[in-house]
Amino acid sequence: MSNYNELISRVKELSVIESIGGLLAWDQETFMPPKGAQLRSESLAYLSKTAHSALINPEMGSLLDSLENDNLTDIESANIREIRRSYDKATKLPTSLVEEMARHKSHALQIWQKARAENDFTQFAPALEKNLDLACQAAEHYGYEENIYDAMLDIYEQGMTVSQLDLLFAGLRKEIVPLVKAIGESTSKPDLTFLKSTSFSEEGQRDFSLRVAKAIGFDFEGGRMDTSTHPFCSGAGPDDVRFTTRYDESFPFGCLYGVMHETGHGLYEQGLSREHEGTPLGKAVSLGVHESQSRLWENVVGRSREFWNHWLSDFCEVFPDVGDLDLDTIHCAVNNVEPSLIRVEADEATYNLHIMIRYEVEKALVNGNVKVNDLPQFWNSQMENYLGITPPDDAQGVLQDIHWSMGAFGYFPTYTLGNLYASQLWEATLRDIPDLPSLISRGETQPLLDWMRTNIHIHGSRWEPDDLILQATGEKPSSDAFIRYLKQKFQHLYNLS
Repeated sequence: MSNYNELISRVKELSVIESIGGLLAWDQETFMPPKGAQLRSESLAYLSKTAHSALINPEMGSLLDSLENDNLTDIESANIREIRRSYDKATKLPTSLVEEMARHKSHALQIWQKARAENDFTQFAPALEKNLDLACQAAEHYGYEENIYDAMLDIYEQGMTVSQLDLLFAGLRKEIVPLVKAIGESTSKPDLTFLKSTSFSEEGQRDFSLRVAKAIGFDFEGGRMDTSTHPFCSGAGPDDVRFTTRYDESFPFGCLYGVMHETGHGLYEQGLSREHEGTPLGKAVSLGVHESQSRLWENVVGRSREFWNHWLSDFCEVFPDVGDLDLDTIHCAVNNVEPSLIRVEADEATYNLHIMIRYEVEKALVNGNVKVNDLPQFWNSQMENYLGITPPDDAQGVLQDIHWSMGAFGYFPTYTLGNLYASQLWEATLRDIPDLPSLISRGETQPLLDWMRTNIHIHGSRWEPDDLILQATGEKPSSDAFIRYLKQKFQHLYNLS
């Protein structure tokens, strides 16, 4: 066996361990009985320890050293680059810390679920404090030049830093805040009467959202949809992709767009290369690119007039109590812009303000500028500052997101990056398929999925995120396309000059 083949064989074994962990984590949030929590945390800790020990084995380092100066193909070089990145990061962490982080994340998730259900942040605070401490320990081991938060951001989008995000968010806020203000002052308001006068059954929401997920390409022979406290997408590979949703019988669009969002993630996973499964070439390149796929299907497609031109009749069939609902009414309703409490239900214009809030909160937390016990008050002050509203309780405020229970500090900014990438990819798709909107209005979304398969999914981690976006669109990543998209859409919807 050549050194390259031996290295890939080891990496594929690590991928199997990762897949087992993914399935255990999925089960933990869907079907695991409450009393299984303790054993599950030990199981996940064991898997993390085992995978980490295998990754940092000195033989892995020797194999990498022997290959980096070889005459490799482009694909081999890309695999080596990404394996080296993972190896170098892993060798900075003690295995005992990796094991403890996995054990506590599993424990903290159960505590968060209970605290959220009972609307009591004080139950979750000690678990969050420990997650924060463990994340900071890991960041110190990784190292950073300017801000400890940089080391956390790099986990989810390599190379991302506070200095870059401060600049990005400042520019976005400069464009978004005046737009939201103008929309608020507009006399054009959507008619939401049908939402206030109708109950949308859980069964109906599941039926309709499943129809949409199947139609836009999710393969339910290689995946499934279930229910969880917070929607997510997980699984064991491109032929076993699991995603979840949740239901609110007074608001059907929370479920629909949650499903479209997670379906976007699932389509990416199902579109990855089977040939390179278990290697970096068979894995998504970054969370930002992953979020571009979910935000594209959820918003650019799902909230478009063309989408509803095709799906309105199905919606009215599933929910006959909405009456004679017309296209203009539902299109305006799903694009209602209004400062709101819940991030995952936020409109496109205010969504990134929710991300900015979490970014500022996380920066303050990890740098010791705010204490965990003071977090609800700090959160509420940021909500008032960015959105002009104050959460009435913890469940609709600081407890609403799952991420901190998982120790995922640094994840939130990838949602904004996903929005930016999605708009840029959409513009590139329209250049190649000019009649795409009319196709979508007839329910024909396969050309869009095919374009994403060819230009994003199949490449896995062949290129780094910025290079992948450049390859796909011909332009370096920027916020320009997203700003154009927002302004064009909402200026039209709200009759703004």
